Amino acid sequence: MTDGMTAVVLGGSGEVGKNIVKQLVDNTAFSKVILITRRMLDFSSDKIEQKIVDFDKLEEHKDAFSNAQVGFCALGTTRKKAGAAGFVKVDRDYVAEAAKLLRDQGCQQFHLVTSGGSNKDSLFLYMKTKGEVEELIKEMNFPKYMIYRPNMLLGNREEPRPLEYIAQTTLRCLDRYRWGSIEVERVAAAMVAKALEKPLPEQNDVYMKILENADILAASKVEN
Repeated sequence: MTDGMTAVVLGGSGEVGKNIVKQLVDNTAFSKVILITRRMLDFSSDKIEQKIVDFDKLEEHKDAFSNAQVGFCALGTTRKKAGAAGFVKVDRDYVAEAAKLLRDQGCQQFHLVTSGGSNKDSLFLYMKTKGEVEELIKEMNFPKYMIYRPNMLLGNREEPRPLEYIAQTTLRCLDRYRWGSIEVERVAAAMVAKALEKPLPEQNDVYMKILENADILAASKVEN
């Protein structure tokens, strides 16, 4: 597998990120998976290499971003956990800074998870921040840049969120066709599938696409 691609994953501790890592490990098209993380994560595979970084000093860790053909990003926090300023720092600034380091090192693809309703002009902090980071990375001109905007994510979080658990349980039953929700495994599957889809654009061309919830479902190969 030495001739496979190298992928960098940001946000490997979250539910989407964990599933991206698992699917990359299982996919023979990838020979190395580099996790950019602030602490060691519980993964066991010869393919995985973990790079511990200080996200407030990413420029000092630029070598961790080298030699990757594909970047996957599911990095994020919550306003409740980090506060408004902390949320913007993680979900916008850290993501954009990491993407720039990847692009500067010659990475050809960037696949970013944001959210349904992302809009840089939104009056709501969450949607505004997600929309802003989409635009910042768009300006970096990755040859292939894809945005994934899932609606309500269905997964099993490590930290308990009672209201979210109730919402997820309800949606699993009522939203049979996943118009307003989607499993984290499906988001990860779509991202890996799209990374392997079709050759890169010709030199100086840019391929940029936004996948909304229905598009992510269509691209996913994971069964209900």
